[in-house]
Amino acid sequence: MTMEGDSETDGSLRIEGTIRGDVRAGKSVVIGRGGLLEGNLYTQDAVIGGRVVGAVYAESHLTLEATSEISGEVQAGRMQVENGAALKCQVAVGKGGVKTAPSLMTT
Repeated sequence: MTMEGDSETDGSLRIEGTIRGDVRAGKSVVIGRGGLLEGNLYTQDAVIGGRVVGAVYAESHLTLEATSEISGEVQAGRMQVENGAALKCQVAVGKGGVKTAPSLMTT
């Protein structure tokens, strides 16, 4: 499945297909091995096993599985990287530097 456009949820989101747009999830995001995000990701916790072309902002914790590929920027409160993960990006880890996004939905 491919989705074009921004996505927002207060809860959690699992991506197994392709999303072209920004994603904001209040709790967590999991990108499966076959998942692709072409856009920015804003969340508390993230587990990435697929690909991200864009920025990843995980306020609390980010796990990069061995199959993950990220091209862009990464900011996380804490980060775990498995052997084999591919990063082509600027990385900042620690408190105080993680960006949060305004709501993607308009009211």
